[in-house]
Amino acid sequence: ISKAVSLPLQLIGKTSDKMTTEYIWALRNLSFEVEHGEVVGIIGRNGAGKSTLLKILSRITDPSEGTVDIYGRVGSLLEVGSGFHHELTGRENIYLNGAILGMKKNEIDNKFEEIVEFSGVQKFVDTPVKHYSSGMYLRLAFSVAAHLEPDILLVDEVLAVGDAEFQKKCIGKMSDVANAGRTVLFVSHQMAAIQNLCSRTILLDKGEIHRDDNTDSVVQEYMNLSFKSAQISLMDRKDRSGSGVIKFSKVKLKNKDGNVIDSFRSGDVAVFSLEYVREQKVRINNLHVAVGIDDSYGQRIAVLSNELTQEIFSNVTDSQGKIEIIINRLPLCPGRYGFTVFSKIDGNITDWIKNAGYFDVEAGDFFGTGKVPQSKQGNFLIEHSFRLIGESK
Repeated sequence: ISKAVSLPLQLIGKTSDKMTTEYIWALRNLSFEVEHGEVVGIIGRNGAGKSTLLKILSRITDPSEGTVDIYGRVGSLLEVGSGFHHELTGRENIYLNGAILGMKKNEIDNKFEEIVEFSGVQKFVDTPVKHYSSGMYLRLAFSVAAHLEPDILLVDEVLAVGDAEFQKKCIGKMSDVANAGRTVLFVSHQMAAIQNLCSRTILLDKGEIHRDDNTDSVVQEYMNLSFKSAQISLMDRKDRSGSGVIKFSKVKLKNKDGNVIDSFRSGDVAVFSLEYVREQKVRINNLHVAVGIDDSYGQRIAVLSNELTQEIFSNVTDSQGKIEIIINRLPLCPGRYGFTVFSKIDGNITDWIKNAGYFDVEAGDFFGTGKVPQSKQGNFLIEHSFRLIGESK
């Protein structure tokens, strides 16, 4: 499978008849097979081609080259409310989606109550879905896709929209679908969900298959790629987002003495020094800066944010500077951790760089007892104590 996107580029100072066309390949030379009953994860960084691949498999987009052979009825959930008609009610959309899947009315009737109960929109099932919140949209759309029993279920990164309780329900339902012998292709940035559901995973990188293997080895390869990207100078990163009013130029990790290091010990003072550049003639007020810390599987485990501590920066006038975040006692177990840097002004994103860097944590005497934590004892070290209360005499 290959998919190209054409981008007309008009050269500065040239007339329109001098326009040229450049092709950007969203996918290039993909070839793989999925057997009946397999649950396959598809992972990769933003722009790797994951969503484009699912759109091709679900017949929403035609490939520029190549063919796709699919045997069985396909149900897809590629974005919140995909396939819904805004003017129709929840009830009508359930029947519409079932008809699109080729189901008969009596088949949908038999599943209707189960779909509505799972989605939790019983009170609004006869309300046009244009009045639904995004959460209601998500719950009903997922419920329809999962309960109408397609032979093949394609699921894009939709679980990030729901709350924790609904995410758990979704994972459980997809597990039920997989155990029923149906085929599932699951795109997600949640490595824990990928590992729980998928025995096989495909890693896409720059539109091509980088690795297709058992899930644990592919997830580790993905994390290695992420850590490699973290070593690029931040000013050269092309995968950032935001207005650019303020941009992070460099991140340094320091110890309590101000020395730049790449690893800490549990319990150490840890300093994130974020260097930035600012657009000239732009007054900065209400600057919010955050660092999101991820475990070795890319799962967010902590956020350091001046919005939470209410130490908001105002009247920033320097063209460049740095902001330091200090952790007095690093409460992390031994292991490797990545981090994302983020900033916004008055609620508007100015810079966001995923996998901006990484650091290692080595075993340290966090409790001052001479007993150091092991890497398999979770992520966090929590200060605690014990007391024994015996029977009263």
